[in-house]
Amino acid sequence: MALDLFNLLFFPAGLGLIGAGLLYQWADRKLLARFQNRLGPRWFQPFADAMKLLGKEEISPQGSSPVLFAFLPMLALAGALTAALYVPLFGLAPVFSFPGDLIVTLYLMSLLTMCIGLAGAQTRDRFSLAGALRVFTQMFAYEAPFILALLTPSVALMLAGQPSSWQISELATAAANAPVSHLLTLPITFVVALVGLMGKLELPPFDAPEAETEIVAGALTEYSGRGLALFSLARAVELVVGLTLVTALYLGGVGSGPLAAVLFTLKTIGLLVVIVVLQTLLARLRIDQTVNLWWRIGSVLVLAQWLLLILYRVLR
Repeated sequence: MALDLFNLLFFPAGLGLIGAGLLYQWADRKLLARFQNRLGPRWFQPFADAMKLLGKEEISPQGSSPVLFAFLPMLALAGALTAALYVPLFGLAPVFSFPGDLIVTLYLMSLLTMCIGLAGAQTRDRFSLAGALRVFTQMFAYEAPFILALLTPSVALMLAGQPSSWQISELATAAANAPVSHLLTLPITFVVALVGLMGKLELPPFDAPEAETEIVAGALTEYSGRGLALFSLARAVELVVGLTLVTALYLGGVGSGPLAAVLFTLKTIGLLVVIVVLQTLLARLRIDQTVNLWWRIGSVLVLAQWLLLILYRVLR
């Protein structure tokens, strides 16, 4: 048991993934700052922030459950790290792969949002409660379009008469062997998946759940020290996992060899740049705007893409 705990805490791949997530976070903050005519942080700032928070005392607020208060950040990070086992990180083969692992990965990616919402809901702070309500409300808005968009490549294979699967490695291989990238054949659901990922990570313009000018830090207002650090690390890991998943399914899949791995990583960085540009251009949406717009438009766009696939199959 002690050895298993040691492996979970210090396994090099897990630490490497966390480090990569912090670097991606730094790139996100740095590019956003440069686009806004600011200098932005130096490359080691996310690492310094994480180390500082991990060394600080964690204070459990009165009226909250001490067990849940300490357990939810660990569960969020564990879910994000587990989801990383099934995706081709940096163009490498997944650690584990089985039929239906795409569905499992999507549910594990939702665990972070659930934990953040529960973390705010189980405290008495009004800002935390308001943030938790926004977290759960926004989750219902983007979750369905995001999941449907990532299932679309499998639907496209089925409509094309090819073997369909919900296994990430098989879908990535099919995307790599496709004559045309899914970015060109499935452009609508690609946009839905990318925007849905921004909503899942609560990036602008979908940052209403943690709007600093309105509700301090939202659901995580009462968190400090280790708990806040673990939530931040979980979000960093999920950023890498989400970019990897969208790249594998829509941007040419996964090839073989070191060059293919480098190209795959560059594609994820390119997606990150696109996300930063969208953050720069778009203003924050109110929570009612997110729900009314994205729930309707996102789902309709995915269904429209499916209808186009069916029509193409029938008329071909």
